[in-house]
Amino acid sequence: MPPPPDIAGLRPELEAGLLALGLDPQATVERTPPTEAGEDRLAGALLAYLALLQRWNATYNLTAIRGPREMLVKHLLDSLAMQPHVRGLVSLADLGTGPGLPGLPLALATPGLAVALVESNGKKARFLRECVRQLGLAPRVRVLESRAEAVAEPGAFAAITARALDRLAGILAVGGHLLAPGGRLLAMKGQHPAEEIAELPAGWRVVGSHPLAVPGLAGERHLVEVARA
Repeated sequence: MPPPPDIAGLRPELEAGLLALGLDPQATVERTPPTEAGEDRLAGALLAYLALLQRWNATYNLTAIRGPREMLVKHLLDSLAMQPHVRGLVSLADLGTGPGLPGLPLALATPGLAVALVESNGKKARFLRECVRQLGLAPRVRVLESRAEAVAEPGAFAAITARALDRLAGILAVGGHLLAPGGRLLAMKGQHPAEEIAELPAGWRVVGSHPLAVPGLAGERHLVEVARA
């Protein structure tokens, strides 16, 4: 099913944003044959995901952002701004992923990355399963309908991420057990979270803090990397 005109019309802005982030809009997406949303190039696959999000959001209120262009900037491009920091990773758990952010855009843009989308809300988990099915991302992308602290896969992931779940200490409290030795929390924040860094529990330390430039977004964004001390 092709994306509706209001989504398809965003392709030039999406492609420009991807190029600004160092991503090739025509890169091949690693996936199994899809059943419906057939797009094997990055820009097209992202638009297919955006069309699914807009359609489901009208009924299920998956995100407070309604306009397709605002979703493009604040959801897709914002998520993909951290993509350079997941290149080379083999596995990522996205905690409290909501409608799949940042995990689904990162999976589409990063060949070889296995992503677990952790979401306890039933309607959001149903949407995520439909995205995985239509975009042909199984088995590389899994949906875990669970609270992060209940995921019984200790040490299974090279990295965990969270876009709007909690403060750094809270994310580690519920998801730190999922990190493999040498694994990192990749936490997306607005302004540099100096207070949150000061609250880190014993045994954890910041190993990197990176300002992110999101095309079309004026506000500050940072990626904070936390690892075991």
